Amino acid sequence: MSIFTSLLAGLLFGLGLIVSGMANPAKVLGFLDLAGSWDPSLAFVMAGAIAVGVVAFAVARRRTVSLLGGVMKLPTASHIDRRLIGGSVLFGVGWGIAGFCPGPGLVALGMGEVKALVFVGAMLVGMGLFEWLERRGRR
Repeated sequence: MSIFTSLLAGLLFGLGLIVSGMANPAKVLGFLDLAGSWDPSLAFVMAGAIAVGVVAFAVARRRTVSLLGGVMKLPTASHIDRRLIGGSVLFGVGWGIAGFCPGPGLVALGMGEVKALVFVGAMLVGMGLFEWLERRGRR
């Protein structure tokens, strides 16, 4: 059942990214182009996502198990440090250069976008490099 619901959630998420235009790098870059011909439509998509997230987290905090019976695992960290700021800056710069972030990049890859192949490949290399550096730092 868990695999089926995960698949369904992923399909719904991907469909939402396609319908909202988040999987289109030109639309994303138009949103990020504050000095040029700014396209504010993705701000509404983000505001809607934040609203849904706020409600979902408020409900989740009151529960000990998920709707499917799994253990609730909510984030516990609340401090802002250099790693969080650095990662946020790196994420934003990558999003601004490529017009993709991880979810839309995977959706665009599934749609056959060649740019997405480069993005997802670079993303995987970056994730591997991070894991390698983390393991190395723990020794």
